[in-house]
Amino acid sequence: QVQLVESGGGLVQAGGSLRLSCAASRGTISMYAVGWFRQAPGKEREGVAAIKWSGGTTVYADSVKGRFTISRDNAKNTVYLSMNSLKPDDTAVYYCAARTGVAVTLRDNDYNYWGQGTQVTVAS
Repeated sequence: QVQLVESGGGLVQAGGSLRLSCAASRGTISMYAVGWFRQAPGKEREGVAAIKWSGGTTVYADSVKGRFTISRDNAKNTVYLSMNSLKPDDTAVYYCAARTGVAVTLRDNDYNYWGQGTQVTVAS
């Protein structure tokens, strides 16, 4: 079992950048595939990016390809989401989640453990 804590959210102007962190406060994140998800007010939660336990495979939603990068440092027990060229449509609560198994997916039902979320607001 792993407990996840997100950080790094905040208010940024359109075109700016943020880096979110997902740290394991309990357990070892290196054992899991990790995904980042987001949920905007009135919208369903959507998968943004995910990474294999080894870091060798990543997947991205079309809406963030070329702008967001997911990475991990297992020695630091942390997964990151670097977000560039941010748009107002990126405004949401961002969650990280971990799943057992090898597959890397953007389906939230595939994930077992969730953090509490961090707010990202992009001003126009």
